[in-house]
Amino acid sequence: MEEKDLVRKNFLILVLSIIIAVCGLYAYLIFNPPLEVGTLASTKNEKSVVVGVGNTGLRGLEIVSVTVNNNEEPLQTKVQVSNPLQGFIITDDYYSEESTKYRFTEIEQVNIKTGTSPSSNFQNLDKDAASENDEAYGISVTFSEPINEVQIKYKYLGISFDSIAVFN
Repeated sequence: MEEKDLVRKNFLILVLSIIIAVCGLYAYLIFNPPLEVGTLASTKNEKSVVVGVGNTGLRGLEIVSVTVNNNEEPLQTKVQVSNPLQGFIITDDYYSEESTKYRFTEIEQVNIKTGTSPSSNFQNLDKDAASENDEAYGISVTFSEPINEVQIKYKYLGISFDSIAVFN
């Protein structure tokens, strides 16, 4: 074989390897999305809910939008950034005296860090290994009618994902 043919062959093998690796990573992410849903809690009238979420991926992820029931816009949506020891508060008043003890943030301003899955937070609590430095995220939603499900759209590594938390 000539040297040019060998270079072309090696280049083709390299390009095909990269394509296969990218397709494999994409398929892995589709079948193992990084957003994990944990805690589901609501008020008695089910018009205010908290959905505990975390990131099992290798990089941060960002919430793009949150809708309820039949993709309807909620009245209010905030993200609670807490720790497993403190937990979350279920409220429809994010500015009450009790709510000020919790950190509420706009969804656009939160990048959910890796290693914050609810299951690992619960395991750390069970082992008495949880600390105030651990982070826990809760999506707080209020709506004018009872909330049956919360749809979460998010981006991870430039790929869009959907996740649904079902109440009842």
